[in-house]
Amino acid sequence: MKSPGLCLCVLAAALMLPSAASTADLDRASASELVIATYNLRFASGEAPNAWPDRRPVVKALLDRYQPDLIGTQEGLYHQLKDIAADQPDFDWIGLGRDGGSRGEFMAIFYRRDRFEPLEYDHFWLSDTPEVIASSTWGNGVRRMVSWVRFRDRITGRTFYFWNTHLDHEVQAAREKSAELIRQRIGRLPADSPLFLVGDFNSIAVANRTYDILTKEAGLTDTWSAARERRNEDANSFTGFGPLRREGQRIDWILARGAMGVRATEVVTFRHGDQWPSDHLPVVAWITLQRVPDQ
Repeated sequence: MKSPGLCLCVLAAALMLPSAASTADLDRASASELVIATYNLRFASGEAPNAWPDRRPVVKALLDRYQPDLIGTQEGLYHQLKDIAADQPDFDWIGLGRDGGSRGEFMAIFYRRDRFEPLEYDHFWLSDTPEVIASSTWGNGVRRMVSWVRFRDRITGRTFYFWNTHLDHEVQAAREKSAELIRQRIGRLPADSPLFLVGDFNSIAVANRTYDILTKEAGLTDTWSAARERRNEDANSFTGFGPLRREGQRIDWILARGAMGVRATEVVTFRHGDQWPSDHLPVVAWITLQRVPDQ
């Protein structure tokens, strides 16, 4: 009897997946460079088309090719996240279902266990009662939350925060209040601590008040704008499993605070034939934290 894991590896190895980046582009500039991704996985469904068993090997092939160090995922269900962990044995992950425990979608954070040590982590909900599990008070019918981890990089010794979220897809007021709560919470952290905020913000970058709250008011930098090289600059980061649209509408962001250099960023147009791995395209950034005294 063949191992399901072996079959999946064979399938993944056989995929021919186009991308803007060549193999040389994906090489790290240095051992200290961080490869960070945000990826709405689309929750696992067994219904065709785009059933999770069909998408899973494409997700594996994508992650094998880009080899991120840290991934902020959205929409993953518990069994789906366990599948990804099985397919990426060098990673551990931290998360909590938005309905509590293993229930509902996760804002799971995957990280390379040999490089990063989690020092602390927590979760809060985007509502008037952030500590109440599954709370929702701003008119959105879907519970929304943030998961975060403070990591130590074993290569550089640096510590930093990694926050991951998924804002509401329907209610603009809920998105703005969520951004304001995140801004307030980030403001409580030590000002000299580097931070990444990634996620599906359901708002087009630059063209939405939510973006202004997090960039202009919270002082976060959009790594897309800061990058020396931008790949697939005109690609929409949401496809809905349909044809790729090139209108430059990016709703999946990697925001950051602190002294850092962004060598490149990419909206990843990776697929197998007509099969997208998700209804969103992952966004990846190659980032180096700059040295600061006493860090």
